[in-house]
Amino acid sequence: MRIFEQVESQVRGYVRSFPAIFDKAEGALLFDEHGNRYLDFFAGAGTLNYGHNHPLITEALIEYLKDSRIVHGLDKATSAKRDFLQTFVNTILEPRNMEYKIQFTGPTGTNAVETAMKLARLVKQRSNIIAFTNGYHGLTMGSLSVTGNSFYRDESYGVRANTDFMPFDGYMGDDFDTIEYLRKVLSDQSSGIDLPAAVIVETIQGEGGINVASVEWLQSLEKLCRDFDILLIIDDIQMGNGRTGRFFSFEEAGIRPDMITLSKSLGGGLPFSILLMRPELDQWQPGEHTGTFRGNNLAFVAAEKALSLWEDDRLGQQVREYGDIIEKALNEIVEEHPEMDLEVRGRGMAWGLDFKVPEMGSKISEIAFGKNMIIETAGADSSILKLLPPLIIDPDLLAEGLEIIKQCVREFKEQNHTIIYQEAS
Repeated sequence: MRIFEQVESQVRGYVRSFPAIFDKAEGALLFDEHGNRYLDFFAGAGTLNYGHNHPLITEALIEYLKDSRIVHGLDKATSAKRDFLQTFVNTILEPRNMEYKIQFTGPTGTNAVETAMKLARLVKQRSNIIAFTNGYHGLTMGSLSVTGNSFYRDESYGVRANTDFMPFDGYMGDDFDTIEYLRKVLSDQSSGIDLPAAVIVETIQGEGGINVASVEWLQSLEKLCRDFDILLIIDDIQMGNGRTGRFFSFEEAGIRPDMITLSKSLGGGLPFSILLMRPELDQWQPGEHTGTFRGNNLAFVAAEKALSLWEDDRLGQQVREYGDIIEKALNEIVEEHPEMDLEVRGRGMAWGLDFKVPEMGSKISEIAFGKNMIIETAGADSSILKLLPPLIIDPDLLAEGLEIIKQCVREFKEQNHTIIYQEAS
């Protein structure tokens, strides 16, 4: 690991949590350069919903490259882009009676968020954006302004301009209606909150702690946006692409966002990001918003193949079934350790086990890595163990991973670290 310590920036993060040199991967498994096997419940922070090196995607990429096809094309028309667009319309939009224009942004999720905010301000001719507590939307300047965690925010970045934060569903407790609160401040001319161009929200806050917005809350938020002529942007970068059991995480609520940001697993492991917008919002002048890598043709090929997994509901049904298995296993941990006051939350194959003690998720993650399992944390103080296994994980590997988590909690408890809970109380 010496070369990484000597040459790579201090900003490196995951390599510190998982100090191994990885070399190969397949499905839900990683292998280091010595051949040691690791079970992956991290999935590239939600980028690998279809696992590592899915054969359908890998074979298509190899054939594409062997045939000397276009790799970089800016926003020129290519056969790979055409095939992706047609497949996305046929497989995703038309079966859901959705009509959206597709904008190819820069290659990462934050590019899609920046694009959505810029377009909302252009269309509405208003600059304010409403975001929510514990939200995470990226770390470039515009996206950072709607990201809540203070760890990423610094006055020198100038991130406060033209954004306001409101409480997410459940943030103020079960009896507090945060949508009514938002309605009140938007209605009150003296609240100090300017009428926004848009509201941006995750249906499940992944980095923020697996905080799940209820169907009713999302429906109320959509109605508020319609009442005040505000654009509703759903950030589906981590929870889209099937993570919750439907391709879009908001489908269960039956809402129709004005814009949707997609990235991470959309490219099957390759950098790819798009913005979906209602057709009447597409008010750009040609070249008004651009980027060198908005034409990642390899990602078009990978995405087109990945979308074929959504031609029917078999994968979605599997995700929902796996979700039940995960929820049951996590609740068994809660029941086994009542003194730890644990909390389970999530949906589909996005779950969190909240230990309610700062850095506890990190401690369990560290123990898990010692058992050759990779799993990350969530929440502002890393109190939450976050489960994001690949959607296509073999059921035996899923069971193995859940058993490792149970062992990790037991091991932590056996080491008498539960005194932390006594001190915290």
